[in-house]
Amino acid sequence: MRLMTMLRSENGTRTAQRLLVPAAVLAVVTLGTAAVPSGAATTSAAAPPEETASAVAGVVQTAMADGHLRAVIVEVTQGGEVVARQAFGTSMDGVPATTDMHFRNGAVAFTYLGTLLMQFVDEHEVGLDDTIDRWMPDLPEADEVTLRMLANQTSGYPDYETDPAWEAAWSADPFHIWTFEERLAYAFSRPAVFAPGTNWSYAHTNFMILGEVLARIGGKPLDQLLQEKVLDPMGLTDTVASVTSDVPDPVLHTFSSERRAALGIPPATAFYEESTFWNTQWGTPMGANETTTIDDLATTAAQVGTGALLSEGSYHAMTDPDLLGFGHSDPSCAPSCFTQVEGYNFGLGVVRSGSWILQDPLLAGISGTTAYLPSQQIAIAVAVTYLPGAFDAEGNYPNAADHLFRLIGAVVAPGEAPPMPPG
Repeated sequence: MRLMTMLRSENGTRTAQRLLVPAAVLAVVTLGTAAVPSGAATTSAAAPPEETASAVAGVVQTAMADGHLRAVIVEVTQGGEVVARQAFGTSMDGVPATTDMHFRNGAVAFTYLGTLLMQFVDEHEVGLDDTIDRWMPDLPEADEVTLRMLANQTSGYPDYETDPAWEAAWSADPFHIWTFEERLAYAFSRPAVFAPGTNWSYAHTNFMILGEVLARIGGKPLDQLLQEKVLDPMGLTDTVASVTSDVPDPVLHTFSSERRAALGIPPATAFYEESTFWNTQWGTPMGANETTTIDDLATTAAQVGTGALLSEGSYHAMTDPDLLGFGHSDPSCAPSCFTQVEGYNFGLGVVRSGSWILQDPLLAGISGTTAYLPSQQIAIAVAVTYLPGAFDAEGNYPNAADHLFRLIGAVVAPGEAPPMPPG
């Protein structure tokens, strides 16, 4: 997941490009009424698949030209049937992107963590309001922080990813494999940003700790638990965990300019480097650093969006907009703390945007979205890579996959389109 606002650390170093938080903080709080893109065709549930595919392709091609996108892979399903699946652009120069290519899924793994947590709740192994001192008593406020707070970002734990020292270390070596202990030390080198349960603020620290706790609850490494209890039951055949930088063939290559500022490269100097094999274990719990395909992203959207592996009560606990109106800005956690609104509110490992349930990571030169509209059984999956023109003079770039999902959602479900930021 990733905050689309360009956060800055205390020393001015850019931190936003690796944040795994979905949607834009500053844009999200002003997300407005859903609208069909100007000039775009719309389709209905009864439209032939070829009509929907053509409308989606039109939206993608326009967005690629406007947003300097290298490749887009998209899949739309309704009621489990594929109505659009296509790849556009190139993986590398001269190598077309294809729908079977593998790429990193970042925060999509958090939907699997939320599912695993709620499975343990359904099995009466834990309760959401159990405090984590049962498993990790040495953590700060462990007797006050609950499983629910870790999953919905209300623990008050500081985010190690916003620590200037961590940012500098990552920028110096994006191939480094970050251990749990290393990240824990960075996280708690600073005090809590608020008392547990009193505010909302996104922190990778929460999911990192939640993954460790889930492994202890299940008595197995997290990757094994996720494979046995979540990935296999969901039918995800191409979602694979690894602590290394490996990406299975065929690979969707990614490129980025996000280290420009950290490396001191002047804006007028061309800078665009391959980021395909940067190690992304830094942003997920040990055992949840994963690669996937567009088919698995679309399947994930439907499986998570319907609560296929959960009881009805656990599904609603995970996905209902329970935090609407909760949270407030505060200097100690700005800009990642804010009031949850209709356009963006956090569940347990998932995000609600209007009627849609989603995740939308941005990291290492790739953005992705997996989203589901329960009322119409529509799943949208998008993966995007970038051309040099997508990056600004400091190396910042937008979550184009999230933007494309909203455009596509407005086309295929105009009556329940995802909220769009103004403009």
